[in-house]
Amino acid sequence: MPTLLLPAGAQQTGRRPTPSQTEGPFYPTEPPRDADADLLRNGDQLAAPGQPAWVGGTVTDLRGRPLAGAQVEIWQCDHAGHYHHPGDGGRADPRFQGFGRVAADAQGAWRFRTLRPVAYSGRTPHIHLKVRQGSRELLTTQLYVEGDPGNARDGLWRSLSAADRRALTVPFRPAPDGLQASFPIVVDT
Repeated sequence: MPTLLLPAGAQQTGRRPTPSQTEGPFYPTEPPRDADADLLRNGDQLAAPGQPAWVGGTVTDLRGRPLAGAQVEIWQCDHAGHYHHPGDGGRADPRFQGFGRVAADAQGAWRFRTLRPVAYSGRTPHIHLKVRQGSRELLTTQLYVEGDPGNARDGLWRSLSAADRRALTVPFRPAPDGLQASFPIVVDT
């Protein structure tokens, strides 16, 4: 097995950066007017169908320091597997925002109200995620659903090492108002 070379800061602290993954073809060509943390509302349209979920975590550097003010973006398909993107034929549910952006707070915490992701042709359920600090893009990756049977058939998930799979695959646990998933992000600044 090849030796994994980590950035210098990670070697000093033992923290691994969150693995990067492809942005995919459906990153918004133009951010939507409504790009807040509640993807279940698109403007004045309410109640997108699907299984509601809270997805959140913290964004820190390799030393564990919070990245206050870092911009965290997510984008994903709707309950029927369609993106708000011209390349997906305009079939996305208009009630689902599909994209959101928040600033991490002083402790590096971020959170979105969204849907548990669903599978679509050729892909297991996933949520795309990007972290920016100012004009710098620090990370683009994907978050996967722990225990989903589609993971083992997904080429991008299978291409990850076991450690990277563990870092990007999280449980969606029952919560009083839907599901909840925690996704800590570590970036090499």
